[in-house]
Amino acid sequence: MNIVFMGTPDFAKESLKALVENGHNVQLVITNPDKPKGRGMKMIASDVKIYAVEQGINVEQPIKVRKNEELFAKIKDINPDVICVVAYGKIIPKEILEIPKYGCINVHGSLLPKYRGAAPIQWAVINGEKETGITTMFMDEGMDTGDILLTEKTTIGDNETTGELWQRLSIIGANLLVKTLSELEKGNLEPRKQAEEFTLAPMIEKEMAHIDWQTKNSIEIKNLVRGLNPIMGTYSFLDDKKIKFWKVDVISNESNANPGEVILADSKQGLHIKTVDGAISVFEIQGENSKKMNILDYLRGNSIQVGAKFN
Repeated sequence: MNIVFMGTPDFAKESLKALVENGHNVQLVITNPDKPKGRGMKMIASDVKIYAVEQGINVEQPIKVRKNEELFAKIKDINPDVICVVAYGKIIPKEILEIPKYGCINVHGSLLPKYRGAAPIQWAVINGEKETGITTMFMDEGMDTGDILLTEKTTIGDNETTGELWQRLSIIGANLLVKTLSELEKGNLEPRKQAEEFTLAPMIEKEMAHIDWQTKNSIEIKNLVRGLNPIMGTYSFLDDKKIKFWKVDVISNESNANPGEVILADSKQGLHIKTVDGAISVFEIQGENSKKMNILDYLRGNSIQVGAKFN
């Protein structure tokens, strides 16, 4: 198939790679503009762009896609059989959706209609889902509202982080996209409408990362930590210093301590913090202006007293 591919992060790169390795003719890659990153604010290309350049594929990086007549003309000149969209990061206008012979196909990181929106993988982990998956679908002008083509389910591990699930789903999505195109070309697919009830998965906001010890129970805190790893990490304050939590687990504890209070701090046994319904044990932590550390290593160099309060 002659393909135009639209995508940006490493999640999308796996789909682009699968298309190339399975013999599809990817004639154009459209990805987001390079962004400044790091202390030196060096301009960094997206994972999709880096791979496309390595493969000798033409790349366009429009600042906007709406009312972009130049971009519309380039896509029309290619006359693609299909446009594949994977985590591109922008709304695709009607003018583009109507160009390809078979339409625009999206690879989405959930089992639609559950978790429509920008952050389906993160929210599945944060909400403690036991199962998720990938959906391929025809795109329309709505937000993840198009007809479903194929789905593939996978179990979410009890301790799996967003980063780990993201990587697994990127491979599942890449393989499912290749399968979808094959079945589409053979005429074997029967698109189906989505159910009317759906769950939204909006952008992750920075304010979500602050742990509320007074209202969230142990499993909710654990799931929040898993869900924001490695995006930003959850945090709390101890003695006015910002402490990030990267890995925790739920433990039983009937202490009369207040939520957020340290009930164990020992360089051989670890760090336990009281919650509204029990406690959590911390396994990986990051002190203010420091790096991520195993909790035992952290406690050997940093003093935390029993009775101290995270807030």
